[in-house]
Amino acid sequence: MKLLAILIVLLFFSASHAEEGRFAEVLASGTRQVRLAMDTPANRENLPFPEINKEMRETFLFDMNMSGTVVAFARDSAASPGGLSAGMVDFSPLLAEGYDLLVKSEYSLKGENLVLEYRLFDVINKKLLLSRRYLGTIREIRYFTHSFANEIVGVIDRAGGKGCFTSKIVYITTSSGNKEIAIMDWDGHNFRQITRNGSINLNPVFSPDGKEILFTSYKNGNPDLFRRPLSSGVDLKISSRKGLNITGSWSPDGKKIVLSLSKDGNSEIYTIDKNGDNPVRLTVNPAIDVSPVFSPDGAFIAFVSDRLGKPQIFIMNVDGGNVRRLTTLGSYNVTPAWSPRGDRIAYASMQDGFQIHTISVDGSDDRQLTASGNNENPAWSPDGRLIAYSSRQGRGEAINVMRANGEGQTRVSQGNGRATQPSWSFP
Repeated sequence: MKLLAILIVLLFFSASHAEEGRFAEVLASGTRQVRLAMDTPANRENLPFPEINKEMRETFLFDMNMSGTVVAFARDSAASPGGLSAGMVDFSPLLAEGYDLLVKSEYSLKGENLVLEYRLFDVINKKLLLSRRYLGTIREIRYFTHSFANEIVGVIDRAGGKGCFTSKIVYITTSSGNKEIAIMDWDGHNFRQITRNGSINLNPVFSPDGKEILFTSYKNGNPDLFRRPLSSGVDLKISSRKGLNITGSWSPDGKKIVLSLSKDGNSEIYTIDKNGDNPVRLTVNPAIDVSPVFSPDGAFIAFVSDRLGKPQIFIMNVDGGNVRRLTTLGSYNVTPAWSPRGDRIAYASMQDGFQIHTISVDGSDDRQLTASGNNENPAWSPDGRLIAYSSRQGRGEAINVMRANGEGQTRVSQGNGRATQPSWSFP
């Protein structure tokens, strides 16, 4: 996480019961979609920085329109420095155009140093809802904009909490010719390659605190499990037992790792300590058991097994007891991903190529989200509103993001090579 100074100017507004009621009607579930306008960003020195304005707008509008909470538009307006108070906003044309919310922004730039202010207004009641001031460098303008978008989602969808737009995605890239691990912002910007070992690296996943990743690498010849603290860049070997050490995943508290080991002949599910000690075998079956993942409360583990002849997703208690089959549709279902809210599991099902589904944890309400190409390895955003996945359309394979209901399917990874196996940071 970047070090920043954020000055909180004003959080929420106080309004009469009548005003609150009118705004609540707009936000209530089942009514029309909330419309938000973003005015042209203003520069305090009246200096033209079209590239800054463009970056702020593109970042903010992409966040808001992917959130599913609002439909957001750029609104061309005369950028007037010092015009961020409600008294200086003409709400009449906004009301006539059917807008409910307005975002105004203002910034100053001295060398690399940036001061950025964002404000959110309730157009219906002509009130200030939210104000934030950010101090940093020009390189942090996207991060600041993502941060304000997070806040707006929290204001609009109070039950669901803030957005996920400051989070990152780690994934496998072949841009260098090998299967290496890379990291990017959730919207595909700020690409950074993590490993450069020239080998095969697989299944990267963020730790619950977002400070390190877990992955399997063949760099020493065997598929061993490693941890990589993002601050040090040093790989720590966690499990190098004979055979497979694959599909590792963290417990919610970060103290345990669940993975698949084949040290006893076939692939079984084990838990180990964070440092790789104290292996505990959870499955005892001649079938192949892989891809285990903890439930958000740490009480259950979902995994893939072909014990019935074809790969299906199962759930068991964290001690390995009470194994029950989850998926029943289709004959080949893999890569389960538990939603942060704990109510649904995303997975990939083979039917005219792989397609992403979600299903309730009791096995009901199976929903297919994608329909074309090959789509695999779903990963939930930390707020549960979005799903990242690898998508192959034609020859290319990229990281896509969509809303949890399947809407808004959008490619986010950039550059050359294949991009696969995404994992979303938790914070």
